[in-house]
Amino acid sequence: MAADRPTALDLPQVDPLPEATQKYFDICMEKLGMVPNVLRAYAFDIEKLNSFTALYNEMMLGPSGLSKLEREMIAVVVSSVNKCFYCLVAHGAAVRQLSGNPQLGEMMVMNWRVADLEPRQRAMLEFAEKVTVASAKIEEADRQALRDAGFSDHDIWDIASVTGLYNMTNRVASATGMRPNENYHSMAR
Repeated sequence: MAADRPTALDLPQVDPLPEATQKYFDICMEKLGMVPNVLRAYAFDIEKLNSFTALYNEMMLGPSGLSKLEREMIAVVVSSVNKCFYCLVAHGAAVRQLSGNPQLGEMMVMNWRVADLEPRQRAMLEFAEKVTVASAKIEEADRQALRDAGFSDHDIWDIASVTGLYNMTNRVASATGMRPNENYHSMAR
């Protein structure tokens, strides 16, 4: 599938893009050297694109007790459980880049449990995995394990929210046949 064709669905992108959207895409080009295909896929409906980017920017870039790397690690663990090709490639690249460790990015994508992680990160990822596999089985003991690892209740909310975000985006990406930009495959290697 061509890198400029983000999804199996043939939904036309709004053309021309509204000025604010074009500025956002220009910032992506400046910072990443590409417009992520997920944004191109949503560009058939600017309101949906704006809703998605607002949620993404708040969850992944907004203030949090979780580092950007930790949030990307959650994205990869959730995407690994869900077998979301788009997110494994894109967020695996982000883990490589943010950590400065290509091997960590590969471990996270293949089997995060083989990575040499801090106990705090291990507790966070065990929680995210459990939420992804069986959210109804989360109990107070699971939240307490996070507190014991040094997370605040606000942090626990953020872990759950980032986990929920990627459970949603994984399903949308897989359901629509979304493919990652080719550039992600070679980033931070």
